[in-house]
Amino acid sequence: MSTPWPAPVASGPVRGRVAVPGSKSVTNRALLLAALSGGAASVSGAPATRDTALMVGAMRALGVPVEVEGEHVAFAAHTGFRGGGAVDCGLAGTVMRFVPPAAALAQGPVAFDGDPRARERPMGTVLDALRALGAHIDGDALPFTVHGTGGLPGGDVVIDASASSQFVSGLLLSGALFEKGLTVHHDGKPVPSLPHIEMTVEMLRTAGVDVDTSEPNTWRVEPGPIAAHHWAVEPDLSNASVFFAAAAVTGGSVTVAGWPADATQPGAEILSVLAQAGCTVEPGPDGMTVRGPQSLTGVDVDLHDASELTPTVAAVAALATGPSRIRGVAHIRGHETDRLAALVTEIAALGGDVNETPDGMEIRPVPLTGRSDRCWGAYADHRLATAGAIIGLVVPGVLIDDIGCTDKTIPDFPARWAALL
Repeated sequence: MSTPWPAPVASGPVRGRVAVPGSKSVTNRALLLAALSGGAASVSGAPATRDTALMVGAMRALGVPVEVEGEHVAFAAHTGFRGGGAVDCGLAGTVMRFVPPAAALAQGPVAFDGDPRARERPMGTVLDALRALGAHIDGDALPFTVHGTGGLPGGDVVIDASASSQFVSGLLLSGALFEKGLTVHHDGKPVPSLPHIEMTVEMLRTAGVDVDTSEPNTWRVEPGPIAAHHWAVEPDLSNASVFFAAAAVTGGSVTVAGWPADATQPGAEILSVLAQAGCTVEPGPDGMTVRGPQSLTGVDVDLHDASELTPTVAAVAALATGPSRIRGVAHIRGHETDRLAALVTEIAALGGDVNETPDGMEIRPVPLTGRSDRCWGAYADHRLATAGAIIGLVVPGVLIDDIGCTDKTIPDFPARWAALL
């Protein structure tokens, strides 16, 4: 057990300028595409996080020559993936969903396992899809083994990706190297976090892959090479939301440096959510600035396409003066933890008036109180931990049981948070 971390209380409006680590979503796609290219490729701006380290470790397990220096990752040319290794997925959905299709191209078996919670996360969709495309796999969830034969027939496959957009992205990333290419048809409820699939498609096209998205719920990847490329990773906008929330709940002002002019990450949606809550949002030469109001209003938001923002938005809503409703996020019950149940439990433990709905949650304004007898539970989930830190800015006495899990995406979060305050 880690030592409980007393969440710092803001003595006044939080004001500052921050540089957030690079996007984990872009980084782990770029790392895999660099390895799949087989050429001399690189990724700059890769955050020194656990998820990055796990993806680099996965590439090494497949025999790819990789060197890491700070936030720069360099790949040497190689002749393909080899089996015989073991991949530690940790709690990284991008590793457990993106790497198995690549492992099917290896010569020999590749074993996959991860953290205890990772063994509970849904994997059947991607593993069954790979079987339908010609792969031999033992197991239906972590731990499992992919028996690579140096190639995969590929072709058409029908899946239900309503539980995670990562099922689609994971297949598409390696699809160009399948003998027949790949066509993925989604058949089910709407796919969550569609912007993440759009990110995958655009990155594949940047690497010279022909991707056809003209038919709804269908993604077609033509067979062919993946070009070696130098990938520059932009700031992680979902991580930026945590620092913007500090301005929102304290009536302060926070600027995030390096905000992309044409933001395509789902995390960019935090700007419209905070504007609905009464914040002022203003782009400038130094970055994107959010200024908090004297009092926050409640929000009614559908976060289906940006569900990773749910813990941050819930923390802000718990401190608002009016009721809030978060919709469209039923699928986050299968994330690092059941995020809906965890958020309801932790906000209620501070005296909050909150309830879970079929696809989200409702929060009504009541004063919250920190507790010395009970920590805010992080559930080994980085976004649950940062949600507790946001509430702790305003509510004295919030103790977080595992602030170290924030290393998944924000290296040394406690120091960054303290520096902002």
